[in-house]
Amino acid sequence: MVHMLRFIFILLATNWAFAQQPSKEDSLVGSVTPEKSWWDLLSYDITIKPDYKTKTITGNNTIRYKVISKEPAEFMQIDLIKPLVIDSVIQNGTKLNFQNKGNIWYVSGARKRKNKKYTISIYYSGTPVESLSPPWDGGFVWAKDSLNRPWVSVACQYKGASLWYPCKNMLYDEPDKGASILIIAPSSLKAIGNGRLIKQQRISDSIMKYTWKVVTPINHYGISFYMGNYTNIKKSYMGQNGKLSMDYWVLDYHKRKAENHLIPESIQAMNSLEHWFGPYPFYEDGFKIVEAPYIGMEHQSAIAYGNNFTKGTYKGNDVSKTGWGKKTDRIVIHEMSHEWFGNSITAGDIADRWIQEGFAGLAEELVLSDLFGKKAGEEFLSGRYKTIENDKPIIGRYGINEDGSSDGYVKGWALIHMIKTIMNDDEKFLKILRGLNTQFYHQVVTTEQIENYINRQSGINFNAVFDQYLRTSQIPVLEYFIADNKLQYRFTNCIDNFTMPIKITGIEDWLSPNTSWQSYDLNNTLINKVDIDPNFYIKAYKIKE
Repeated sequence: MVHMLRFIFILLATNWAFAQQPSKEDSLVGSVTPEKSWWDLLSYDITIKPDYKTKTITGNNTIRYKVISKEPAEFMQIDLIKPLVIDSVIQNGTKLNFQNKGNIWYVSGARKRKNKKYTISIYYSGTPVESLSPPWDGGFVWAKDSLNRPWVSVACQYKGASLWYPCKNMLYDEPDKGASILIIAPSSLKAIGNGRLIKQQRISDSIMKYTWKVVTPINHYGISFYMGNYTNIKKSYMGQNGKLSMDYWVLDYHKRKAENHLIPESIQAMNSLEHWFGPYPFYEDGFKIVEAPYIGMEHQSAIAYGNNFTKGTYKGNDVSKTGWGKKTDRIVIHEMSHEWFGNSITAGDIADRWIQEGFAGLAEELVLSDLFGKKAGEEFLSGRYKTIENDKPIIGRYGINEDGSSDGYVKGWALIHMIKTIMNDDEKFLKILRGLNTQFYHQVVTTEQIENYINRQSGINFNAVFDQYLRTSQIPVLEYFIADNKLQYRFTNCIDNFTMPIKITGIEDWLSPNTSWQSYDLNNTLINKVDIDPNFYIKAYKIKE
């Protein structure tokens, strides 16, 4: 892609200070190796034939690429996780040689003339890794619906798409021209993929072919498919970029539930998300929600949904314990928001996944605020603070395919919310959110790019705040004591010279603590303890004078 060379430099230059060293295999999968960096992805054309009885697949992926290096490496690196195996590699009618090292496959003889474009077809087969707890552990999902009929999908965000098709298993390089997926399915089932249905063909009385295609860039794990006894409900939505097709593919016996719940929930979410984030980023490919045998996943233009057609999440639970978590279908909002943050704007390394999950958490707050008022969204977030574990920094180590802390969901959301609160200007914050989706439309990004954009557009230097909440697991503590009608305070448990404006309940003025003691004259304000405004994720600790 346009920004790929910049990403190669950033990822190779990063030296994250952790004592544990990555394994050789982690480095091969997660780093920008010479065998990956000489070619740029242009498109994938995937064919897959799942066999439900044997839990095996056969398929091929035709990769179109452009040579971007004057001195390409000897091999082309292709990622495919065992026990799947590559059977053959063909380019221009000629079989190419390849060798295997673990989950890495090295192809020799691929064409490599600078600035030229080529295609290479990789045929593969075998038993794919099966997900035992989708979507949290990646793999194939061989399920059955409530009528005991086959129901198939795949979810692979964490380990990547090489769990089920040969690819470049990295986020920094997306196929610029999109991807197609041809699914060979039993005629008793319908098969759904990303984007629009290009062709439906009956091969025999028992076999059908479905070809789906996206024309926009797409990350590797955003490509997926579904097979089941689906029925389709077609709707249209007049959005900010005109008429948008909205399709709902649900199991045949759930059509009424989809009409009564899924459609209105998604339409109200689309109203809010287009307001805050800008136009839905994939009008060309349409919008779909597909019922899945797991709770949800942000497959681009084919969102997986499995929240039982209920408000809340995890079958109606409200993890915030505030009551607000049951006012909307949180899976609908969360997965839809990933079309903006996750699919259009994609973290170039999974270590920066907070970008996608933090803004998706914010989306839940914003939709709730639009429906029930700003206070509802704020209370919903503060109720989620207790789920933050602070086990490790949100940002993982770069270049080894390592995820950061799961706190990226709520703590990342809290970070953005605090920035919004400190700015104290909803119109400017709205412009920043929409500006992000203009500036980085259909691009891969780094945390640094997001930080710099927010700093520049807000006019406030938030570097210390980003460093504190993204790169450490420490939560700032406001140490204080009250004497002679004065509040003495400072930040501890934080990075050197940390400072952040905050509000305290009962005090009208903003305070700007740092790591040195400061004094605030309480005048006639009578308080004997400090209660932090719940819009800030910090702790307070009263000490003796």
